[in-house]
Amino acid sequence: MSSRGRSPENNAAGAGRDGSTGATGPYVLGVDSGGSGLRVALGSVGASAPAGTTVCAEPVRTGATGIDAGHLLEQLLPAARRLLERHGAGTGSRIAAVAVGAAGMATLGGQLRAELPSALEHALGVRRLALAADAVTAYAGAVGQRPGAVVAGGTGMIALGTDLTGWHRADGWGHLLGDSGGGAWIGRAGLDAAMRVHDGRRGGSGALLARLEAVFGPAPELPGLLYPRTDRPAVLASFAPEVAACAGHDPVAAGILREAAGHIAEAAAAVCPKAGADDERYEVALTGGLFRMGDPLLVPLREELSRQVPQARAVPGSGDPLTGALSIAQALATGDLRLPHHPTLLRVLGDDPGQGLNSH
Repeated sequence: MSSRGRSPENNAAGAGRDGSTGATGPYVLGVDSGGSGLRVALGSVGASAPAGTTVCAEPVRTGATGIDAGHLLEQLLPAARRLLERHGAGTGSRIAAVAVGAAGMATLGGQLRAELPSALEHALGVRRLALAADAVTAYAGAVGQRPGAVVAGGTGMIALGTDLTGWHRADGWGHLLGDSGGGAWIGRAGLDAAMRVHDGRRGGSGALLARLEAVFGPAPELPGLLYPRTDRPAVLASFAPEVAACAGHDPVAAGILREAAGHIAEAAAAVCPKAGADDERYEVALTGGLFRMGDPLLVPLREELSRQVPQARAVPGSGDPLTGALSIAQALATGDLRLPHHPTLLRVLGDDPGQGLNSH
């Protein structure tokens, strides 16, 4: 997903010439904040598709105090007002519920939890608010409000599951402490194999060394290119597709992807609910760019999931985090949110219709 520059709103099918879909209130907002930018979707309680979406200019800043609430609001409030105006809502229209999903919400979202409730109630009349980790909105977009699990794979890797009584998380600890099987993990393992053959050590891959030199230049210069970068996980992950491309003819590359598949399945097994009394099979949804590698990763991953999580059925994710945020806002507006509350993963405020956000 690219967020460079401001893009126009994308309208749902059936929009009129003025861009209005004819959506009627009560209105809800879904928000997805991640490393690629801030996305906002306007919907209504009774409509399955968003009335419109917009992408804001830049990713929300993160500083010493965590995710910058002021910077998020600087982008979110004008975007929400534009969407309301574009889709036929009056200037005094209230937003019944908002769900904000953010990367880092669980560990870096303290400022958001402190400042967003009063700011959104004052600016938009919001009385119900959900603040969610992006893994939760990914779950809602992929699985819905049913028991199951989601594995979100990209540069990193995190698994999240629920039996609707609580959340279970595995990994997502960053490239130094975990994210095992994610893009940065695969890329680093591929670069390690390339450097091994360069040195004459065991476990090396000539095919991967050739790809390293084609992408980065001479192998001895790689540390100087990599270590000063502040985006080292993304640089490592950029080599993961090279590992996948070599896997069909290089046993070392294929072995890296088999090991990655094992790590991903371990995380899914750790969070997926156990089979119920009726042997109901739960879904494990796979979401994120990691799985666009295709068969070199997916074939061993399906084998590992079948072995390690026999009570589950692996499915491609049916929605993205923005879809999930909007669905959480819609469920919150109608009092039908069944996903479990959690102090940092899914904090819900104002879900009592008789109280405002500042009553909690």
